[in-house]
This record gives sequence, structure tokens and C-alpha cells, in this order.
Amino acid sequence: MNATNTKLLVVITGASSGIGQATAKLLAQQGHPLLLLARRMEPMEALKLPNALCRVLDITDRKAFEAAVKEAEEKFGPVDAIVNNAGIMLLGEIAQQDPTQWDQMIDVNIKGLLNGVYSVTSGMVQRQHGTIINVSSVAGRKFFPKHVAYTATKFAVHGLSENLREELSGYGIRVITIAPGATETALLSHTTDESIKSDYQNWKQTMGGVLSSENVANAISYAYHQPQNVCIREIVLAATRQGP
Repeated sequence: MNATNTKLLVVITGASSGIGQATAKLLAQQGHPLLLLARRMEPMEALKLPNALCRVLDITDRKAFEAAVKEAEEKFGPVDAIVNNAGIMLLGEIAQQDPTQWDQMIDVNIKGLLNGVYSVTSGMVQRQHGTIINVSSVAGRKFFPKHVAYTATKFAVHGLSENLREELSGYGIRVITIAPGATETALLSHTTDESIKSDYQNWKQTMGGVLSSENVANAISYAYHQPQNVCIREIVLAATRQGP
């Protein structure tokens, strides 16, 4: 567990649904004050979590991200951890996909994540303490049909996390990558190709279901609540019957 009994501030992006929402609920139960960030306010406020500051945020807006973190720290004290969970998945064959969808995924999945890292790192370096948790995907380690641009962004998350860990380890800062397989979230709803959605539903049924958001939240909590001198560098998890 953390070095003291005082629960410290955790920032969670993409907190309005799925993995972000499940993680927010779990960490709130454990007593952590939270900064919850997402594009939609209503689902975050509907959670009615104690000691939670909810803010509407486009994570590609670096200055707004920094301002939200500053506001939360003034209210709850320094950020102890950030869960960079927000992401977008737009699938399609590379020859047919609208290239603006590549731009969207690069902006959110890579640049937005880096904005989260940037907003907390200087304070963590000064305190020589903190944890950065980047939610990636199994698609950051292997390839899937019609995933070219999405996979590129998730390989980037794995790569920058490895490099970031090397850079920050001397300051006592942990960098953790969480790589879930198929998970029951709203992520696929972003995809505009209806045939991909239909194929996914059929695939999901053949293996008896996928991970729940709570499964992933539990993995995040487990890694985070190790002693600060223990860094679980990466957790890859998937439904048992998920082959690829």
C-alpha cells in the first residue's frame, strides 16, 4: 500500500464511462480524492463520488489540462497518480478509412496522453514520488485486421511508457502500462464501419464474452497500490478464451 494511511489525489481521464468510470468508483471506495476528466459532465456527476472534482475536458487541450490539475491540487493536495485512460478507437481498412480518423486517434491516444503526463510530471519530479498509469491495449503489442492506425497509436503508448519509465525511475516515479484485451466499453461505438461492429459482436459471442471494465479497474488498483519501491511495469490481461 502507499507509504502513509492518507489517501492521495488521483487524476483519471475518460472518467465518464467504461474503464475510467469503473476505476473512479473503485478508487473512491478506497478513499482517494479524485480529479475526473471527460467530455461529458453528467455521467461523472451521476456517480456522486465523495471528494471528486469533475471537469469537462478535451485532453488535447494542454493548457486546460494543466489548469484542471492545478485546481484539483489546490483543493486536495499534490497529484499522487494519473490514470491516462481516455482514448478513441476508429477502425477500418487503410485504403478506405478517412485519414482524418488517423489524425483524431493520434491527437487523443498519443498527444492527449502526453498532455496528461506533462501536466503532472514536474510536480512528481520535485517531490520525487508519483505514479503514471497509461492505459494501452493488447493492440499495442500485436496486430489485428483493420486496426492499422489504432495499433500504431497503441504501440506508441507502449513505447513512450517504456522510455518515460527509464527517464523518471531515478526520481522514484513509477510508470505502469495496462494493456487490456477486448473489454465491454463504449470504445467500439466510435467506429463508423457498421460491419466491423457486427463482426465484433459475433466474435465476442464465440468466446463467451470479454473483460468487464471492473476487471481492468482491479488491475489498475492492484498495480497502483503496491509499495512505491515496486513498479509493476506492465499488465496484459484478456478474457481467457480470447486467442489473439
